Amino acid sequence: MNIYGKKVILRAIEIEDAESLNRWANDPEIQKMIGGWHFPTSMHDQKEWVAALSCNSLDQRFAVEIVGSGIIGSTNLVSIDWKNGSAFTGALIGDEMHRGKGYGLDIVMAMMRYAFEQLGLEHLDTEIIEYNKASLKTYVERCGWQIQGTKDNWYYRDGRRWGKHILGISASRYKDLAESSKYWEST
Repeated sequence: MNIYGKKVILRAIEIEDAESLNRWANDPEIQKMIGGWHFPTSMHDQKEWVAALSCNSLDQRFAVEIVGSGIIGSTNLVSIDWKNGSAFTGALIGDEMHRGKGYGLDIVMAMMRYAFEQLGLEHLDTEIIEYNKASLKTYVERCGWQIQGTKDNWYYRDGRRWGKHILGISASRYKDLAESSKYWEST
């Protein structure tokens, strides 16, 4: 089953996506903007990672596709906690030419709609490094997420420490945003 936004399709990651995923995994500018620590990834390891993905897992990863352009990024819904109705999500747009065109907004809105309306989850979380202004704008200003805390000096990038913003949104907050913005009405 594919998940449709207004501009993007979230779909299962296929082995054919490994080349793009590997390029983004090894791009220092992309890795600088996302959490965690990343080591160089070989194509062999990337293909093994893709082959190990399973729809039976509590960690789901999706390719972000635009019809006619192919894969432009990835997103996820991980650490799914069915008992408490929560999960963690994140996204990246790989190629710079696709950034700043509203795809990030559509990825987040599509993931929220899927998580809240299809899976029945109650809460989503994400984490954003403090200098990633584009992601903060998308999540907080455009998609209604709230900064629920900050961990100081969490990430080490470019010779110094940076804070990690912890963001979250509830199903009811998403529903209010979707209704007030009429985001899905033209779909």
